[in-house]
Amino acid sequence: MKKTMPVTTLFLDIGGVLLNNGWDHLARRRAAKHFKLNRAEMEQRHGLNFETHEEDKLAFNEYLDRVVFYKKRPFTRAEFRHFMFAQSKPVAGMMELVRSLKARFGLKIIVVSNESRELNAHRISTFKLAGFVDAFISSCFVHLRKPDAAIFQLALDIAQTPVHQVVYIENTPMFIEVAEGFGIRSILHTDYKSTCAKLAAFGLRNDAGATHETN
Repeated sequence: MKKTMPVTTLFLDIGGVLLNNGWDHLARRRAAKHFKLNRAEMEQRHGLNFETHEEDKLAFNEYLDRVVFYKKRPFTRAEFRHFMFAQSKPVAGMMELVRSLKARFGLKIIVVSNESRELNAHRISTFKLAGFVDAFISSCFVHLRKPDAAIFQLALDIAQTPVHQVVYIENTPMFIEVAEGFGIRSILHTDYKSTCAKLAAFGLRNDAGATHETN
């Protein structure tokens, strides 16, 4: 029987895998309610600007000007920014899982993520992601966004890992389809337990995952 090559590198999304989606439609809905904004108008303006913003071609304050502060508001940019950033929360167990696997198997950890520069910096700092992530292929840094196939090629170039030794954890099916086009084995993340089981099938079983599955 042919022996499979061991996994040496994990590609990871941030939003929906390590942390929640920091500024998705749910967060924007909460912001519209909290600040008494016209939600439909805010969503339309966001939709016209967010891709450019995530590729770092539109600065944070310019994004706020176009989406929120195109008219006088009874609150400040600082107040709105604080609310935006406060929406970020960790996904239960996932950062601990990745840290454990990195320590146990000596894995290289590469983030492949669509995020704006200010939000990305906040999340990296607040949740200490640089403590276990080796490289951030974030859209704001590389000016490419998933599902552009070029961002996955760039991640492979930077990782310098044979594709058959990479596993990608992602919560968006289309992005997995693009990654698999390169031969990158992928896990569609829906919850901690199923991701642990799928990782174990690739030979990446951790003590915490084993305990979780038997409880």
